[in-house]
Formats: sequence, C-alpha cells, structure tokens
Amino acid sequence: MKKFLFKISLYIIGIIAVLLYLGSFADGNTDDNYRHFTGPKPSDMILGDSRGVQAVVPDVLDGKFKGRTFNNFAFNIGDSPYGPVYLKALKRKINPDTKNGIFILTVDPWNLSVSKDIKSVEDFPEKVSSLNSMIFYDMDPNYEYLIRNFSKSWFNIYRDREAVARSNTYLHKNGWMEVSVDITPDTIRKREDKKVKEYIGFASKQVISQDRIKALEDMIGYLKGKGEVYLVRIPASERLMQLEHSYASDFSMKMRQISKKNGVRFFDFSSDMGKYIYTDGNHMYKESGKVFTAQIADSILQNKKPN
Repeated sequence: MKKFLFKISLYIIGIIAVLLYLGSFADGNTDDNYRHFTGPKPSDMILGDSRGVQAVVPDVLDGKFKGRTFNNFAFNIGDSPYGPVYLKALKRKINPDTKNGIFILTVDPWNLSVSKDIKSVEDFPEKVSSLNSMIFYDMDPNYEYLIRNFSKSWFNIYRDREAVARSNTYLHKNGWMEVSVDITPDTIRKREDKKVKEYIGFASKQVISQDRIKALEDMIGYLKGKGEVYLVRIPASERLMQLEHSYASDFSMKMRQISKKNGVRFFDFSSDMGKYIYTDGNHMYKESGKVFTAQIADSILQNKKPN
C-alpha cells in the first residue's frame, strides 16, 4: 500500500510539475484576457469594452504623460460592461496607494445596455465572467487564471507561445489588444456587414440600463478619490454610428449630463468617425488607434492647462 501511495504521489507531483512548466509560457497569445490578470498593479488606467482595448494604446499615453505607465484594463461588452462586477475587478486591479492617477473611461451605448428581459442587477450576465471570480490580478504567471479560465489543453500554451509567433489578436503586457488583420476595403466591408448585423440584433433586444449608468457613476466616484477621470466616446464607422444614433440618439447628451454632475470631463469623438480606419466597422485599426490615442492625450493635456 505504501509503495502504491508513493508511486501515486510521484505521478501527481510529475503532473503538477509539467503544468507549472507549461503555465510559465502563458503570454499575450494565450487568450484575449490572460495578461489583464498579470501585474504590476497600475495607477493610470483605461477602462471600457473591446473598442477601448483596441483603440487606446498605453505606449502612446506613456509618451505624452512622462513618468506615467498606463494599463489598458478594458475587455469586451460580455465581460466588462459597467456594473458591480467590473467595479469589483477594478478595485482588485488598481494600485491601492494611487493618489494622482489618470483614468480614461471609454463609453458607448453597448457597455451601458442590458437585455430587455433582465430586471435586476443580480441577473447581469457578467456574473459568470472571470472578472467576478478572480482574486489575483498581479501574478505572473497567473496560475489561478489558467486553472479557472483556460479550458484548452495547457500544451496549447506552450505550442502557441509568442516566442514562436505573435497571434493576430495579441494582448500586450500593458493590456493593449493589437489586432493584425487584412484591411483591404473589400475585406473590411465583409467584416463590417457581419458586425452591423450583429449590432442590429443587439439593438432589438437591449435597452440603456439605469443600473449600468449608476455603476458608471459609482466607478467615477471611486476613481475621483484616486486622481482625474475622463469619459471618452470612441467613434466607429459611419454605419455603426448611424445604428448607435437610432438606438440611443441622446447618448452623448446623457454622458455630458453625467460628466457635469460628477465633475469630470467628457470627450466626445463620435463625430470624428471619418478620420480613422476600422477593422470591422466597430474596432479601430491599430495604426488609427495610435493617432486616436494621441488625440485623447492632447485633449487631456489641453484640459489641464490653466485658464
């Protein structure tokens, strides 16, 4: 019996050792979220959904704001719409000693909406998100994340590691999602057609949520105690912006009211839709994102100038 237990113990130890080794290769290729849960804890942050994670480039902000290191903690409308789950995750991610941070909250109608059949905050779908279950946000490698959220074989982590080649959706250490795809007009049009159809479906099934708006204001209130807060509306293609206008024609007005009420600035770039390239109508192409991020930074710097 002792020999049997000894052999079993060696077998288990061997499996653990292999998993620890494979997990050590987790990186920006592992999945779209893994690196959001690796440290260090930031004091300057970008928040929002997939528009924000692709369009706002921390390196550009770092260059504009010397001495600061920005982290993009935006996810997607499934994981990070504004709500109690996202606020809880933010509190676990942020450097608790932050006192003079800069926080860019990207807003659009979709990350402040909810399905018409949801009647309570307790029923918000992001309850099943990794943001609701994770405890550690600054471990590298983060085995908690891999155990809880990586459902594929861990051998895939090693096989798909960035040392071999970066994936088309590569998550940088600073949280920026770099998407590398074909941007010839015909290809973009096909992706945009699909995206427009998807968002027409969203518009028919969702409504702007007062509970999400309250959660946004709760986040603003929390972050104002740690620095400066800016709301930013990111543009999309003309077709997507037309759809947004038909869905929530007063959205920018509501954001201006919220910013005034909470004593923060709102930068509305939705009318600048024609200035940028979009990979699918909804998400800014990476090079356009760098230009757009510089525009955000310049707006903040102009706001900081004494009158």
